[in-house]
Order: sequence, then C-alpha cells, then structure tokens
Amino acid sequence: MTLSFAPIADPTAPLARRNPVAKAGAALLFTLPLISTVDPFTPAAALVVEVLVLPFFGVRPGLLLRRAMPLLLSAAGILVTMILFAADRTGSLLLALGPITVTTGVLSTAFALILRIFAIALPGIVVFATTDPTDLADALVQNAKAPARFAIGALAAFRLIPLLGQEWRTLTLARRARGVDAGHNPLARLRLFASTAFALLVGALRRGVRLAVAMDARGFDSGVPRTYARRQRFTTPDTFLLASAFLTALAIIAAAVFLGFFNPIVG
Repeated sequence: MTLSFAPIADPTAPLARRNPVAKAGAALLFTLPLISTVDPFTPAAALVVEVLVLPFFGVRPGLLLRRAMPLLLSAAGILVTMILFAADRTGSLLLALGPITVTTGVLSTAFALILRIFAIALPGIVVFATTDPTDLADALVQNAKAPARFAIGALAAFRLIPLLGQEWRTLTLARRARGVDAGHNPLARLRLFASTAFALLVGALRRGVRLAVAMDARGFDSGVPRTYARRQRFTTPDTFLLASAFLTALAIIAAAVFLGFFNPIVG
C-alpha cells in the first residue's frame, strides 16, 4: 500500500506552468455547472473537453489512469447500487434475476452518474498531478489570501498522507511477527482490519498533535508578517484560464439545452 502525491506532469507544458490557484479555480468553475443536470450528454461533453486539454497540462493518459483507479471502483459501486436499489426501472427489460430487474432505464441512469463522477473528479486529479503541494499552499496564501495557519497546516497534513501507507505495512508486519494472523476466516480478517485501522488512527492523531505543537513552537502562528521563498504571481494568462474554463462549461450547458438533453437536477 503506497501513496504518492508527487506531480506526474511535464512541468514545461503550457497549462502546467499556470498559477496553482488559477488551475484549482479553473477546475472548480468548469465542474460546478455540471452539477446542475443529470443528463449523460453534459458530463460526456465535459469529458471530451478534459481529454483534449490533457496534452496542454503535460499529463500522459497512462499516468492519469493510474491516478484515477479509485474512480473505477466508485463506478462499479454505483452500477451495482443502481441495479439493486434503483426506483425507476422504466425502459426495456434486459435481465431478470428474481426480484432484481435490469432495464435500459437503470443502465442509463447509472451511466449518467458514472460520467458525472469522472467529469467532476478528473479536473481535480489533473490539478494535483501538475501542481507541487508547496506551490499550492504558497499560492493560496499569496494570491487567494487564505490564512497561513490553514494553508501550511493543510500542506503538512498532505505531506504526511504517504506515511499512512508505510505505517499500515509496518503495523501489519509487526502483528504478523507476533503471530497475529486471521488466516482464511473472513470474520477474523474483518476484526484484524478494524484493529489495525484503529491503531493507525491513534498513531496519526498522536503525530498530528506533535506536528501542531512543533509548528506553533516555530512561530507558524505568531501573527508576524511572513516572507515567502517562492513568489507565486497571478498573471493575465491565469485570468484567461479561469475565464476559458467557465465559458466552456457554460457552452456545454447551452449545447445540452439546445439539443434537448438538459435535465435539471432540481425541478
């Protein structure tokens, strides 16, 4: 179990060089309008746009696919949930397994939800794949005027996330060395997983407390104006990126309305 959040993009790509706040804001402005509708056309069109701009971020599809693997698990979960519990089962009958019926309406609804998840999550994945966490924290403080205590604390927490995977492996090996093994018993495996997760939580809380005390001792919340090792400048191309993302999202919504696909989530 290894977690890594290092940038995986080409840093010389045109959009990868943009200000971290501009990239995060563009992702937010592009995905917010997608929440207004449940039709499959809108997220599908958004996904097409996102795939087309990937080369400008310097992200290779194979690397992005590895970062997006958890989304595939979410998609499988949505599909199973809709097949089992969907209330609207209109459309042609495709499969019947006792009380469970799979219709074209169920698959259409599940497909639309899966597309929305990918369309909304992919910009965020691209932002973190092209942004150094330290640059993002600096940009939040310098350009978005976020509190330094929040930004630096979030950066520290973000940097510690990969340690969770290492600690999980250490706990597992330590228990195995002491003869604690669930074998092939599923209930014993569940109990062992729960106890390991609790031990990991306790260790994370203790480390968080020590880190907070250490940061306060070093004056991270002294109230004295801070200096910055990395200056983050918000330029005209960054503004253009924000405007382009928002206008593209509005164009997709307008196309959905014009073609008759728009299905508002409310109303």
